[in-house]
Amino acid sequence: MNALTLHYHPLSSCCHKVLIAIDVLGIEVDKRLLNLGDPGERAAHLALWPTGKMPLLMDGLRPVPETSIIIEYLQRHHARPGRTLIPDTPDAALDVRLWDRLFDLYVMTPMQALTADLLRPEGQRDAHAVAKAREGLSSAYGFIDRHLEGRTWVAGDAFSMADCAAAPALFYALAYVPLPPQHGHLAAYVERLMDHPSVALTIDQARPYFKFFPGRSGLSHRFFDPATT
Repeated sequence: MNALTLHYHPLSSCCHKVLIAIDVLGIEVDKRLLNLGDPGERAAHLALWPTGKMPLLMDGLRPVPETSIIIEYLQRHHARPGRTLIPDTPDAALDVRLWDRLFDLYVMTPMQALTADLLRPEGQRDAHAVAKAREGLSSAYGFIDRHLEGRTWVAGDAFSMADCAAAPALFYALAYVPLPPQHGHLAAYVERLMDHPSVALTIDQARPYFKFFPGRSGLSHRFFDPATT
């Protein structure tokens, strides 16, 4: 059995970020689908890592949590020769880490807030929090679009950890807050992301689960067609 085990769910945006990186880095892992709604599975997962969050990488008996840490750990210890997502040059590496955090904090987080609100009973939904999350996404789209002018990838000439973070964050966020027409740089970038082989593979593997995504009505029919589900 492979010493590397990834505890994950194929619908999770955070898991997508790591799955994309695993494919880019050319690493073989045992993927263990995690159902946190099952009390037994949740208890076993909490015994591995007390926050209970996923994904969680296990390298033998060593738990490696948190998406950015997992990716950096995998690159450092398990990537195929020549495969990288974080450059060796310190300043370039900082730029990748910066944009990785920006996508996690300013796109992924408000997107997850919108998802969480839909999972609440209708009488417990928070219209103020929803409006704030939507405004946050609109603001993020604007500064990302400006940054992308003249760029192929978000942090340098090569696909990086920052793009691993961007792909699932934007994929799900756009189901809630579509891009306005003036953000052409970001729109083109999203198309490049969706066409990247590792991103496309991760999305394709998640297709059977999109029917469970609370914001599925906003997904492009390119990825999810309710009529064929």
